[in-house]
Amino acid sequence: MRFLKGTQIEIVHRGIERGHIRFALLDFDGTISLIREGWQQVMVPLMVEIIREETGTEETEEELRALVTEFVDRLTGKQTIYQMIQLCEEIRKRGGKPRDPVEYKRLYHDRLWERIKGRVAGLKNGTIAPEEMMVPGAVELLENLCRRGVVCYLASGTDREYVLEEAAVLGITDYFAGGIYGALDDYRRFSKALVIQDILQTYHLRGPELVAFGDGFVEIENAKEVGGIAVGVASDEVRRQGINQWKRNRLIAAGADLIVPEFREQERLIAYLFAEEE
Repeated sequence: MRFLKGTQIEIVHRGIERGHIRFALLDFDGTISLIREGWQQVMVPLMVEIIREETGTEETEEELRALVTEFVDRLTGKQTIYQMIQLCEEIRKRGGKPRDPVEYKRLYHDRLWERIKGRVAGLKNGTIAPEEMMVPGAVELLENLCRRGVVCYLASGTDREYVLEEAAVLGITDYFAGGIYGALDDYRRFSKALVIQDILQTYHLRGPELVAFGDGFVEIENAKEVGGIAVGVASDEVRRQGINQWKRNRLIAAGADLIVPEFREQERLIAYLFAEEE
């Protein structure tokens, strides 16, 4: 384990080609926004409840929770619909007849909204400061990237309509000159991999000209598949400081080149990525 001197920035792969970044892809939930913190505590119990009600399975609560947690975690970072498609498969395996996965996704969104609506309302009426609902240093990171002429893209597995609204209430929309992307009901028309491919092909990029920041394996894996640089954000979304070890291990397994807890040290991180310090 090696850290950039005097920082919490962990350098996993020392041999990356630095100093050429022109474009950046950033994940949203857990990487920039904390509005949806705790979404797993909504999705997992809901899915357990649905499997039990729609199949009559005799599996215990603990068995179902372990099953659901495994596939929810595995699919985190992909569009929410993929978790719902897996839910349908689990219902089918147990002899049930699942509903359309989009219907399950809407049920989840309705229940999640009950958890987060106060946060959104507080951001809108000014009783909650945007920085309270963001990973520390996220705005400074975006400002630093834009100041250097890096074109930023936001890409989330959350539905695009929600990403647009939540980015707006956080006041960060204008940083994303490349665009804001999110999940669509026709899920085949969007993925983070498609956004990355479009950036590379449109601007004829080499891999090291692209950097991805994310707390899920998907954007890390997608960036590394095209030779890009991947910064894993092992954010503790509750305490807003320190490393989430589960995220760290998962991000390293996905191929992350660097690991950060948040962006409080973004100046040093950017200087390293631009080969301004060793």
